[in-house]
Amino acid sequence: MAARKGVIKDKWKLKKWFSIVAPQSFGGVVLATTPSDDPMKLIGRTVETTLYDLTGDISQVHVKLYFQVVDVQGDQAITRFKGHELARDYMRSLIRRKSSKIQGIFDVTTKDGYVVRLTIVTLTSFRCNTSQKRAIRRIMRDYIFEKASSLTLDELINEVLGGKVSADIAERARKIYPVRRVEVYKSKLLMVPGPTGPQPAKVVSPIQKGAV
Repeated sequence: MAARKGVIKDKWKLKKWFSIVAPQSFGGVVLATTPSDDPMKLIGRTVETTLYDLTGDISQVHVKLYFQVVDVQGDQAITRFKGHELARDYMRSLIRRKSSKIQGIFDVTTKDGYVVRLTIVTLTSFRCNTSQKRAIRRIMRDYIFEKASSLTLDELINEVLGGKVSADIAERARKIYPVRRVEVYKSKLLMVPGPTGPQPAKVVSPIQKGAV
């Protein structure tokens, strides 16, 4: 038993603490700290936080952010934005009876070659008909494809999380029907630029690759 305790203690001695940091577009702040006996084991790890944790704005506590470790430099694990999602309780609180919910899922390509899947929800003030829903969904689609192609990934995410995308869509959709709210409910990074073109955004630790 004593020998077993000694082995466990020795394993902890071999571990080093690393700071998992957000991308510079999010201020490069420390998201978490974690121990590891091999920095390569950190690559591919996903960290969840909230926009409130980064900004201190309590009104943003419902915005969940996901970052994935893509590199380790010294004692810092460098992350890339992986996606975001609004809390389900928050979305449920927005639903009203006798109104319509119009949802669109769009895979858009940014100016710098990233492919992002965006889920956008428009909530109307009253119940609208099928043709009005179709027209609003078309506005959502046309706007987000045009917007994404004119912005880098960092710029697009900044406008999504800052509410500009929602506000712009709401302004356009109100020309069709009274709109109560628009939310970009979810985003997910699908593809990243590679030497031979877009490649999946999946990140795998070199250790796992070697084990295959």
